[in-house]
Amino acid sequence: MSVVLDASALLAFLHEEPGGEVVSPALDGARVSAVNWSEVLQKSLQRKVDIEGMQQEFIEVGVAFEPFTPQQAEIAACLRSSRTRNHGLSMADRACLALAMDKALPVLTADRAWAALDLDLEIQVFR
Repeated sequence: MSVVLDASALLAFLHEEPGGEVVSPALDGARVSAVNWSEVLQKSLQRKVDIEGMQQEFIEVGVAFEPFTPQQAEIAACLRSSRTRNHGLSMADRACLALAMDKALPVLTADRAWAALDLDLEIQVFR
């Protein structure tokens, strides 16, 4: 089954953080928003990680990188003004949720605050 991965999921896997072992089997067939990929790259660079070839390595294990579409932008904007404002979600968080809602897929995240979201969406918190 395919899932949408939040940046926190990819980072946990990449940096061998707690829960990263849960992310590993979900990589084949997973989808990642380009917005979340940017966040992963930025945080990896902060840790002085060499990012050259990183995307290709994820593609080789089955991860698909999805563009942030105008439809998803609208979904993300509506999420900000309604159901997520009190949970402190970032634009990247809402981009991830928008991709999941657009594709009708569950989300895998480390962000426990997402479990309290009242969305028509399966949210799997892995730590």
